[in-house]
Amino acid sequence: MATVTGGGAQPELAECTPTSAAAPPHPGPAVLADAGDLLRALAAPVRIAIVLQLRAADRCVHELVDALDVAQPLISQHLRVLKTAGVVQGERRGREVVYRLADDHLAHIVVDAVAHVQEGK
Repeated sequence: MATVTGGGAQPELAECTPTSAAAPPHPGPAVLADAGDLLRALAAPVRIAIVLQLRAADRCVHELVDALDVAQPLISQHLRVLKTAGVVQGERRGREVVYRLADDHLAHIVVDAVAHVQEGK
């Protein structure tokens, strides 16, 4: 194990220069917990694929099954997780429920994550 002896000059740390006059307020613990829950809800490949599909157009379950080649019960389970997290909303139209994204912010999170991964390959 190496030991550190005193007397040597410490390297200077670069100072961080803020880009704006005021830093944004730090979110509280409840907001951070909710953001973590949202990211966990998006943290499954099938759910990411569902969000990408819904970004293009509203879809019912059978359209997602066909597009993603995933069994209907699994699609329904993932939609339930996304709905509980507030990522998607469903609207009954006759015998079917049509799903859509709750807002565009969520699509941007997923699209940016996918783009980031693709840049590294």
